[in-house]
Amino acid sequence: MARSNILEFPHYSTLIVPGYQGSGPGHWQTWLEQTLPDARRVSGIDWSTPALGQWADAIGVAIRYASSPVWLVAHSFGCLAAVTAASRAASRVAGVLLVAPGDPGRFSSEGLRAETGGDSIASQLPRGLLAFPSLIVASSNDPWMKLAHVAYWADRWGSGVARIGKAGHINEDAGFGPWPAGLALLDAFKAARERGLAVPTRLAAAPECDGVQGWGAGAIPRRAAVGW
Repeated sequence: MARSNILEFPHYSTLIVPGYQGSGPGHWQTWLEQTLPDARRVSGIDWSTPALGQWADAIGVAIRYASSPVWLVAHSFGCLAAVTAASRAASRVAGVLLVAPGDPGRFSSEGLRAETGGDSIASQLPRGLLAFPSLIVASSNDPWMKLAHVAYWADRWGSGVARIGKAGHINEDAGFGPWPAGLALLDAFKAARERGLAVPTRLAAAPECDGVQGWGAGAIPRRAAVGW
């Protein structure tokens, strides 16, 4: 069982889950962690080795020891580990915000398939509708996940999708340091759940996001992604 020094910080309700190679000091996740007093980054993970089982175990520890149901804010490969861990402890999860998820077809159980070979981890991910609210934030030119594949997983999980135009991998390299629009979306997501409303899918317009659009919560037709 993975261990996590998250236990040193028992009062948290938002878990930050970085992706492959972690999130550095200029990344929006680091900014969010510093901005929200109730946020903690999941620990006990080797960010240089994207191993689904190990990451999901570490996230599961943090979920289990939280004092109340938590919100998970994940990026890239961390999204895949987050939904895996959350599905094992759905009653302890308030919702998940999945920003620029990595394509499971690019990962094996041991790491990057280009380096390790092996089968895709797609079959290890949740197979049906998630038992908690979920929202995917997707970029139209993300090198780690095509929009057609985003639509497939959103359909499978019943996730809402917020499209933010050409935003790369929505990381520091793409210009996403402090990200007020992302925080506003998270706040709206939390408020919607509190009031029993649909998952919000629109971000405030920003210069780096052309054609900000969104879908509502629920199943997303896979054919809608064709031609994006």
